[in-house]
Amino acid sequence: QVQLVESGGGLVQAGASLRLSCAASGHTFSTYHMGWFRRAPGKEREFVAVISRRGVDTYYRDSVKGRFTISRDNAENTVYLQLNSLKPEDTAVYYCAATRDYTDYRLAENYDYWGQGTQVTVSS
Repeated sequence: QVQLVESGGGLVQAGASLRLSCAASGHTFSTYHMGWFRRAPGKEREFVAVISRRGVDTYYRDSVKGRFTISRDNAENTVYLQLNSLKPEDTAVYYCAATRDYTDYRLAENYDYWGQGTQVTVSS
């Protein structure tokens, strides 16, 4: 069992930055690939970024490439998402999730554990 707790969301103006954190419980964090997803009001949940177990590989959705950075600290059981140059369309609840299945990291149903989410609101 893995419990995930996100933090770091908030209300910012366009162009600002935020750093989201996701703290994981347990001693098996390093065996999971970690993803970030988001759900905007009235929209489906969508993949944002993923990082492999050892942090070697990262992938992003096209709309956040060059602006968002995913990283992890396995010693601290934490995964991060640095959000730069935020846009109003980035407004959403952001969720971290854990999976051992790297087959298609873009699919939410491939993830076993989810956090409760943290709200990011970007004003224009």
